[in-house]
Formats: sequence, structure tokens, C-alpha cells
Amino acid sequence: MDHWQRVDAALSGAPVDRPPIALWRHFPDDDQDPGVLTAHSVAWQQRWDFDLVKFMPSGTYGVEDWGAVSAYDGQANGARVVVGPRVRTTDDWRAIGDLDVRRGSYGRTNEALAATAKALGGRVPILQTVFTPLTTARKLSTDRLYADLRRSPDAVHAALEAITAVTIRFALDALAAGAHGIFYATQVASYRLLSDAEHDEFGRRYDLRVLEALAGRARLSMLHVHGDDIHFDRLAGYPVEMINWHDRIARPTLREAAQRSARLLVGGLNENGPLARGDLAAIRAEVTDAIDQTGGRRLMIGPGCVVPIRVADAAIETAIRATHDAAGRA
Repeated sequence: MDHWQRVDAALSGAPVDRPPIALWRHFPDDDQDPGVLTAHSVAWQQRWDFDLVKFMPSGTYGVEDWGAVSAYDGQANGARVVVGPRVRTTDDWRAIGDLDVRRGSYGRTNEALAATAKALGGRVPILQTVFTPLTTARKLSTDRLYADLRRSPDAVHAALEAITAVTIRFALDALAAGAHGIFYATQVASYRLLSDAEHDEFGRRYDLRVLEALAGRARLSMLHVHGDDIHFDRLAGYPVEMINWHDRIARPTLREAAQRSARLLVGGLNENGPLARGDLAAIRAEVTDAIDQTGGRRLMIGPGCVVPIRVADAAIETAIRATHDAAGRA
């Protein structure tokens, strides 16, 4: 099977020659230059020949055009952090208005995506990273978001309306630029942060507007639910084809999720465990266990989140080899 045949079969639950596999990483500081980010992205795929490309712009591209300041401070996973939030007081939510997504950080991000998609020539699915509106609001404001949505909900809703409109236009531009779908990431769908009712009001209602705008345009998209104690069951029904979460450290397990969702499950690898340590036997064991939990159907081997930037080649090679060795078991 080629990449598309393997992924399409896995999506439908049909037999595959082996489970698909994809890993992704940041390219800190280099991700600020579209040309350099493109070169890294193409080289990463050419080096490892994964079955899906999760495009990896800076995780803060979605807040910088509104005035938030970010920096790479040496985190092991290569992620930038917001060091200067745009929303510091409740009144600051009023400053979150419309943006031109073809300029600034948004524009550079899709510029790099377009060049990467062109270089890959459609041979492998590529997803643009898109953050949910509430996740963007969290990055704009840091933790004050949670106080404001409870005591000044109208102010937060007004900002979310603007963020959602910008997110939709950016995502549609990404599809026009060559993405086959989006990697739709939420970092706030956790019971540690929001109740069901709060996430339904401030998260889900805007999430679905973004996804509905892509209906009939995106070929396949993946939902990423970040963190512990996630709202899995309430998000598992989102109109996406794949779902990814930290299955090795947060419930549900892959086995439990396979019983609760018909989506293609992406996971099995603890990116901060055996992969980070370079424990080759444990990496192989995680791949084997993921296939055992799911019977190898509707499964893509992947990390719970971005892999560390210093992950050893031998660790990646072992994950790939273990997946290839699963031929005939799925």
C-alpha cells in the first residue's frame, strides 16, 4: 500500500498491510522563517517517510498578530511560549478583532504550508495545525481566561466570535494552499480547567463552527485533545476522521477508546517516556501493545503530542521498524 491507500483503509477499518505511523516535532526559532521551516518539514518527511505529515508551525502563530509576544525558552519539545500576553485585563478582550490571515504570522504559516505541500506533491496526507478558538483565547490571555469567562462571559464571547472568524478563514486558506485537512488542537478540554457546561458554551460551540465550515472541503482531519482528564466522550463525536490524545498517560486507553469511538485512533507512543529516553525495547513494546489493544484496526501509531526535538534517530527508527514488523497482524 502507498500512504494514501494505507490511511484510507485504516480510516474505514479495513485490513491494512501494516498500521500507518506518523511522528511530528517542532523546529524552534527556524519555524519563524517560512523558507527554513519548509526545508525542515520536507527533509523530515523525506528522512522518515511517514504515512501522514502533521505540519509544524510555531505553536504561537495564532496569537502574535493580535499583539502577543512569544519566545522559545529552551523547552525540550521545542514549543514557543507566550511571554507577553495581549489580554492582561478584562477590558483587553475588546481589542481582539478581525485580522487579515494572509499577512503577518498567519500569512507566513500558510506560506510555509503551501511550499511544503507543493514539494511533497500530494503523495502523503498533510494537515495544517489549527488551534481551537478557546485555545487561542487561552494563549492570548494565559490563565486569566478562566476567571473572565466566568465573571465577564460577554467579553470573552465577543473575542471568541472574532477568533472563530479568523480561524475559519485561515483554515480554508490552508486547504486552498494544499493541506488535505487540519490538525485541530485543543489545550483546554480538560476537567481540570472547565466543566462540561463551560466547555460546551465557550469551546464546543465555536469548535463546531470551524469544523462545519470545512465540511466537504477537508478530506481528513485530526482532533488533538491535550492534557489530562480530558472531555473525551464529548469531543469524540466531533466531525473529524481521527482523534489523538495522551493515551499512555491519560484515560481513555486505546482499548477503551476503540469501544467508545469509530474514529481512527492516533497514539500508542509516550513521547516523553521511551521515545525521549531512547529505550528501544520499550518503544517496540508500546507499538506492539497499541496494536494488541485495537486489533490493529482504525489505528495510526503516533505520539500523544509533539516528540522532543532531541529524540534519537534510533528511537524513531525503532518505532517505524516495530510498526512495519506488524505486517499481517492488522
